Amino acid sequence: MKAGFGRADITPRVGVELCGFGPFLCRHSIGIRDRLWARAVAFEENGRIVLLISCDLIGVTLAITEQVRARIRTRTGLDDDAILVCATHTHSGPNTGPYIGWGAPDEPYLETLPNRLARAGLDALRSLQPARLYFGSAPCRGVALNREYDRDAPPLEECLRADWEPAHPELTDRECYALVVRDLEGTLLGFATSYGCHPVVCCAQTRWIHGDWPGVATHLLERDYPDGTVTGLFLQGAQGDVNSCVVHKPENESLLALDIVAGRYARAARQAIATAQPIETWPLVTARERVAFSRQPWDKAWVRRLLAESEARLQADETTDATVETEWNARMETVYALALRRILSRMERGETLTPETELHGLRIGSVALLGSPFETFQAIKNEVCAAAGFPHPLVLSFVNDSVGYAPDRTVAARGGYAQDKVPLITGQLPFARAHEELVEGLLRIAARLAS
Repeated sequence: MKAGFGRADITPRVGVELCGFGPFLCRHSIGIRDRLWARAVAFEENGRIVLLISCDLIGVTLAITEQVRARIRTRTGLDDDAILVCATHTHSGPNTGPYIGWGAPDEPYLETLPNRLARAGLDALRSLQPARLYFGSAPCRGVALNREYDRDAPPLEECLRADWEPAHPELTDRECYALVVRDLEGTLLGFATSYGCHPVVCCAQTRWIHGDWPGVATHLLERDYPDGTVTGLFLQGAQGDVNSCVVHKPENESLLALDIVAGRYARAARQAIATAQPIETWPLVTARERVAFSRQPWDKAWVRRLLAESEARLQADETTDATVETEWNARMETVYALALRRILSRMERGETLTPETELHGLRIGSVALLGSPFETFQAIKNEVCAAAGFPHPLVLSFVNDSVGYAPDRTVAARGGYAQDKVPLITGQLPFARAHEELVEGLLRIAARLAS
């Protein structure tokens, strides 16, 4: 086995709008609290090379991933199946996803981003050297709660207690995981840690660029090695229904809590890294599948009706761009109207309403990374991991694309924001059977990795 790490600074210039916490917030950045990075790790075993790139971004689109692959393929000949691009889902970076209204996309940033991501991957490929791999886990407490089945946003004085735990910790990840790379003498070269949780410690009023708690925690872990030779990746897990314990608090409290939550995760990750045990590195395999997830069967008449209702609310005499009520928000309604117009336009042109995305897996011996473009719910992850057949299966979100939530059956059945509204934020129809189809798809990927 050979392994190598690389990184590239992907911090946008100050002034770009930040993506997260709501639509049309005019949340222009005012400074850089922590720089954003693309971090990459490459593995080579018996001539087979794979590359994993993680970036401190809200997400990437499939178009961005394809541009990154093209740049790397041109320079190295590496095939697309061997390149995975994932995001940490920070809400304090630029809009690099398909989100309508969640911060205006900055075109110069988007033009230069694929090359910057590719540069991190190329650095990792250039630094390949003989290595050994280790895998570990450690209890991770006091970071997350399940916002669908537990009380979201507890009081700050409560969740910042050193002994705080959610009422239902079993509905979150109880452990964090670490894939550790050392040279043949045992010196640490780098690591990748994974945990599933929305990085939303900050709030709609914060305007500082940073990678939220995954970015801060990874900086802390890298700084344990002051010579700057160690690179750490964060791999976002099943976080669709999981929030940070601190969310929606005022700016000053949010920024202080950011370091506390990051510190909690860093302590758990340090233990996972320190106690990681050697693993076999064979086989090194990837499996990738293009798939179109089924959508709800809306027709033109239904879309026109929804659009007319949305426009009527926006055009009412008492409505302004600042109108916010308990159950209705003019800015969010604008997102829905824009999405419905896009959908109707595609219908009239005869374009597909079930666009393709990707599922992508990477196996390194007993470790299987099963990646999807969704914000995956915990129940889906649990079902996949139980049936995948690997000693160390990890379900990852935001791999190669960003398509919104994959809610579990219970949440999908009751409808609402995650099931019905978030797909419209991405300009697409709601999913019909995300839980069932994602489980089936990821288990297909697992089967291919096993064969």
